[in-house]
Amino acid sequence: MHPPEAETDRLPETPAVSRSYAWLVFSLSFGLLLSDYMSRHVLNAVFPSLKMEWGLSDAQMGALSGIVALTVGLLTIPLSLLADRWGRVRSLTLMATLWSVATLGCAVSTNFGEMLAARLVVGVGEAAYGSVGTAVVLSVFPRRQRASLSGALMAGGAFGAVLGMALGGYVAARMGWRWSFGVTALFGIVLVVMYRSTVTEQRLRPAHEGQRAAVAQPPAHRPMPFRFVLKALFCTPSLAGLYAGSGLQLFIMGGVLSWMPSYLNRYYGMTLDRSGVTAAVFVLIGGVGMIVCGVLADRLTRHRPARVWRIAIAYSLISCALLAVAFRIEAGDLQLALIGAGTLFAGGTAGPVGAMVAGQTQASIHATAFATLTLANNLLGLAPGPVVLGVLADRIGLLGALRVVPFAALAAALAFALGAGRGAGRSGRDAVSRAGRR
Repeated sequence: MHPPEAETDRLPETPAVSRSYAWLVFSLSFGLLLSDYMSRHVLNAVFPSLKMEWGLSDAQMGALSGIVALTVGLLTIPLSLLADRWGRVRSLTLMATLWSVATLGCAVSTNFGEMLAARLVVGVGEAAYGSVGTAVVLSVFPRRQRASLSGALMAGGAFGAVLGMALGGYVAARMGWRWSFGVTALFGIVLVVMYRSTVTEQRLRPAHEGQRAAVAQPPAHRPMPFRFVLKALFCTPSLAGLYAGSGLQLFIMGGVLSWMPSYLNRYYGMTLDRSGVTAAVFVLIGGVGMIVCGVLADRLTRHRPARVWRIAIAYSLISCALLAVAFRIEAGDLQLALIGAGTLFAGGTAGPVGAMVAGQTQASIHATAFATLTLANNLLGLAPGPVVLGVLADRIGLLGALRVVPFAALAAALAFALGAGRGAGRSGRDAVSRAGRR
């Protein structure tokens, strides 16, 4: 028995929508992406206020941050599948409304339990926006612009995190922490109204009937059986190494960046607004690192693609060394410079990992493969990072915890090394056919 034929990319080379409308769709989608990450990271800027007002432990504050990433990781695949069937524009509107209203719920929370519940709903709303929003944007642009647009949308997450932390700290210092959530929620609600009144399934749908099914309708062919998809996603040990290594590396990003405002507040004596702005700079550095390190990896592997494994390992080891040294020297300009350099490389594995996952899976299941990668990133890295660091901080202090966390990069490097040595040269594109012949 052979699996069903894979769906090919039937999107037109030049979509029927006008260029100006395509850029309008991109602008509104990018704005909602900013709102997504602002709602997720505004909490980090008000950690000191919550700790003082509610008497929360560091572990509890870590849970408030990690619950969003955990929810996103668990729901990104099923909600993305539902969006393809229910309608992408309708789904995006519902998602953005949900996380904006939930962020407003954070503003009126009166205790830890209410805040945790509101943050959980924020995660539900944000779970599938990245995959579905990217699909909408790419459907209205020519194929030749896909790489640039995908990179811009990926960097938008870091920019949104920067805005959320910087704006949250600024507003909290002048109007109180509740207004930080309120202003962020208002930004999202305004964008939802603009998006809903401008972007529709009908306007996204090309004029030619032959193109309509590819863009606005689910594929008409019989979907690939789930068991074959699973075999293709985990067909080689190298893919498992990629998923594990990527998640473990982002453990550092999730942990260190979430606690940076608190670290600057406690050990540098910075005010809420200044610590929020300064921490936002480190988040921005992490986002820039994803782009710069990805471009560097492309250049270094142009004639030797297999070298990408060693580049991913090198990025992990460099980030570990820089951050480990940074948190063992005295507070000051040198420490901040080393933290910035370590953060730059901490996100550097994103590009190489994405390229390797795409190269080892069938084109027809790339979306599912990247959703699986997102799941690993959240369950192994972004979700547990803030929580584990908070638990450690309760026992050995925040500085002691920050001295331990960078060594997660060693585990990431080991996972990449094992993946490189276990079938890295094998492609997963034929895995489904092999499974069918069995």
